[in-house]
Amino acid sequence: MTTTISPLIAGNWKMNGTRASLDELSVLASMLTTGEAPRAIVVVCPPATIVAAAARQGATAGIQIGGQDCHTEGSGAHTGDIAAGMLADAGAQYVIIGHSERRAEHGETNDQVRLKAVAAIAAGLKPIICVGETEAQRDSGQAESVVAGQLAGSVPDAAENHEVNIAYEPIWAIGTGRTPSNEEIAAMHACIRQALVDRFGDKGLSIRILYGGSLKPQNAREILAVENVNGGLVGGASLLAKDFYTIISAV
Repeated sequence: MTTTISPLIAGNWKMNGTRASLDELSVLASMLTTGEAPRAIVVVCPPATIVAAAARQGATAGIQIGGQDCHTEGSGAHTGDIAAGMLADAGAQYVIIGHSERRAEHGETNDQVRLKAVAAIAAGLKPIICVGETEAQRDSGQAESVVAGQLAGSVPDAAENHEVNIAYEPIWAIGTGRTPSNEEIAAMHACIRQALVDRFGDKGLSIRILYGGSLKPQNAREILAVENVNGGLVGGASLLAKDFYTIISAV
């Protein structure tokens, strides 16, 4: 982990969670306030339906809240979508942009991801922009070029003056229980760091690069110690307070 960057651990609840799920958030808040103070910024990204309630509940423990997606526009005739400003109004500080599941299931392009990130920044949110390769792309030796292309197309120029976070999630490791080796993670994060420095200069040295993809209590300490891993984007393990707290504590 790059020690000059304050680490961030974000939990992506995906399409899971109702008001009853806020009980787990209460348990997490209790753990964070009664145990050792966390050495990471803690973010929980619940479904949009409970963002406001989660923001109220998490505030007492310093838990910040994020959305899981936003529209490119600030308002308009976009039935079923949510604007970045709406998330901010509900109490969110962060938003996940371009997750592989949205790129795959909704056909989101790099251009759309970049425009969403621009909209998020304009609304005062801090985007977490996701990149990552498929198993076939890795097996054919294209992993680094694919991720480089996603970075070039998805990260807005505004990253030079605003907080933007990158989350590397190898698609073949999301929800599968498989994880790349520490050497593979280190190599990809080094490539991402170099791409950010090449584009943004010294600012590229301070942009967080999170790791996601089957990050869990059993491997968190090892992965979070890898060079240029500045935190994690956690999926299923963030749904249970005990598991998520273990990952937070591994920083």
